[in-house]
Amino acid sequence: MEKISFIIPCYRSEHTLPSVVEEIETTMAGMSDRYTFDIFLINDFSPDGTMQTIRKLCEEKEYISGISFARNFGQHAALMAGFRYSDGDICVCLDDDGQTPADQVGRLLEKLDEGYDAVYAKYDHKKHSGFRNFGSRVNDMMLRIMLSKPRDLFVSSYFAVRRFVVEDMIRYENSYPYVIGLVLRSAGKIANVPIDHRDRMEGSSGYTLKKLLNLWFNGFTAFSVKPLRIATFIGGFSAVVGLLYGLFVIIRRLLFPDEAVLGYAATMSAIVFFGGMILLTLGLIGEYIGRMYISMNNSPQYVIRDSWNIDK
Repeated sequence: MEKISFIIPCYRSEHTLPSVVEEIETTMAGMSDRYTFDIFLINDFSPDGTMQTIRKLCEEKEYISGISFARNFGQHAALMAGFRYSDGDICVCLDDDGQTPADQVGRLLEKLDEGYDAVYAKYDHKKHSGFRNFGSRVNDMMLRIMLSKPRDLFVSSYFAVRRFVVEDMIRYENSYPYVIGLVLRSAGKIANVPIDHRDRMEGSSGYTLKKLLNLWFNGFTAFSVKPLRIATFIGGFSAVVGLLYGLFVIIRRLLFPDEAVLGYAATMSAIVFFGGMILLTLGLIGEYIGRMYISMNNSPQYVIRDSWNIDK
């Protein structure tokens, strides 16, 4: 009999968490002949009563464990905390707002039984806002370009991974965790299963443009040097174009010495363009160096203020 650990990052979900937990309990009761389970609720410094809701659930049910961060560290840090304290043979990650249907977890588990290391839910019709869907498309493009994600693989916040993948993921102790990158690094066989996406029970997504940008930076600065290689390619290409243009100007001057030398606007445009590219590349290098510096200073992925039922 295998054990399933459900890991749920929590933010502004004081009213939705009990329903999500109840749905997990009902679903797993129907699979009690094959699986046992526990639940990990990680409060990411939510400003509402989420922490009190988690504490109450933990007091009522011993198979529910709770963690509360000292400040907001982000969804991926919350997932990493859940991974470290869980001991299930399979970890299932889902949202706290009810959009990821816990009653369809059997589809993920059945796909894992086919020999896959990780399984992601794939939605035919996503119920996110237009801004969130746009961010997901940009994130997918970034994953394909920077982290070599297969084009036909859809990644989402609802997924299941085997224990050996989790054990490799929690070895990552740097300051900027990016769970998708860790899964792609550790799991060789990854699949999708169709899952119905629901409307949020209440509220709106906590992802802002700033959080999405930080997430993308975490992804490609922690797991890829391709941005630096792209900058090198652009720099080399620009140098070749500049050399050819310089040769063109010299030859033209030799062949037509009486022609007036024009092109002030083009020269200024080139200076502005190449100056901008140089500053962009320097900023990118600085981002890498800054993150390395923070990681070398052992900045934590998260700080736990309170916990419940963790000592078990």
